[in-house]
Amino acid sequence: MRTPNTSGKRLNSLRTRLILSAVLLTVIVLPTIGVALNNAFKQQVLSNVEEQLTAYLYSVLAVTEVENKQLLMPESLLENQFNVINSGLYALITSTDANATSPQSASAVQWASNSFLGLNAPERLPTPDVGQSEYGQITIDSRPHLIYSFSVRFATPGTKHDTSPLTLHIIKDFTSVSKQLSAFSQHLWTWLLLLMLVLIAIQFAWLAWTLKPLARFKQELKSVQQGESQQLTGQYPNELQAVARQLNTLLTTEQRQRSRYRNALSDLAHSLKTPLAVIQSQKGLSPTSIEQVIQINRTIGHQLKRAQTAAGTAWHLGVKVVLISDKLLRTLTKIHPGIKLDYAHQPSEACVFFGDQTDLTEILGNLLDNACKAAKAEVNLSITESSDKLVICIEDDGLGVNPELRQAILERGRRADTYEKGHGIGLAIVRDLVESYQGELTIGQSDALGGARFQVSFKQQS
Repeated sequence: MRTPNTSGKRLNSLRTRLILSAVLLTVIVLPTIGVALNNAFKQQVLSNVEEQLTAYLYSVLAVTEVENKQLLMPESLLENQFNVINSGLYALITSTDANATSPQSASAVQWASNSFLGLNAPERLPTPDVGQSEYGQITIDSRPHLIYSFSVRFATPGTKHDTSPLTLHIIKDFTSVSKQLSAFSQHLWTWLLLLMLVLIAIQFAWLAWTLKPLARFKQELKSVQQGESQQLTGQYPNELQAVARQLNTLLTTEQRQRSRYRNALSDLAHSLKTPLAVIQSQKGLSPTSIEQVIQINRTIGHQLKRAQTAAGTAWHLGVKVVLISDKLLRTLTKIHPGIKLDYAHQPSEACVFFGDQTDLTEILGNLLDNACKAAKAEVNLSITESSDKLVICIEDDGLGVNPELRQAILERGRRADTYEKGHGIGLAIVRDLVESYQGELTIGQSDALGGARFQVSFKQQS
């Protein structure tokens, strides 16, 4: 059965998963969009540069002439950047010799614009087929450049053959393009980062508003779990309201069943004990008969207590252990004035036992009373709680329990009157109560006091 405590933790888990999903979606999607936009912008810029270089190439090609296989070029070009030294825009014309045996002669520079003055031409420049173009990158003096190359063949009037192919190269320094790309990338990622932070903030605010009913639902479940309330009374969205109604129905049904069950058991106890009391008061009973009646009375009380616990149906109850232990310590100190009975260390007020208050009182009361009977002068109680376990430890300075009997007295079917002094039928009740809550009861020797050490541990609901 899913408990309110389990439901509360699952609500926390759901809230965490939703937040992580929203954050991961933002962190993954926006950078992906950024990379796509950055690559698209880079391709667009390079495409624009190619179009510019193509336009420059045709303007240079328009003023290029060949007479008697001699290349004739004007002293200056219309585009002023070709005339300014190291302007970043250069024009070269190379000839290609099909019979050449070396790269230098294969791409010999026939002409260079004034802007190329002082620079060294690469050993190998692109040489596309006649009528074809090529666009790419080259390195000139250790600096990257973009280059657009186009090969042509000029026809010489009055001759039967055309001239050798010439390749016109328009070269642009990549630095300016790189700066443009870097500026765009910086602005893009800056705005994407700001947008990411804004979206995350909006998502957190939206999730906080959306999950607010879940938080109230969890708080009400916690109140029911700790026994502070019996029903869920809040108003929730339709989906949660249906769950709340079903839980309230379950809680009401469970409470009524427990009440009927306990009333029936109480009636049964009275109906059995009264005839036994009458039989026990009869004169002339042998000591053996009286002993058997007493034993029957004890057995009835023991078995009724076992049935009355009904721990499995008490999943929604939460009892603060300190409230019960404080009351028992005050009471048992008066009953056993010669015994120093106190906490080994002050327990936390938040320690909760998920079960019935009467059952916890029975467990603690029997163990503490047995310890006081077996102790010489001192009994210590310690209560600790971790994320998944509640541990109650009771130690005394008595003779302890023989190691040979520790396991035996915990076995089912062992007679109570065979237990050592100080550990009577109360231990049998404790054993069965602990087992009904799927807990564990262990017996050992106290390191601090030297006597017996009884430890009860319960798994906390998660």
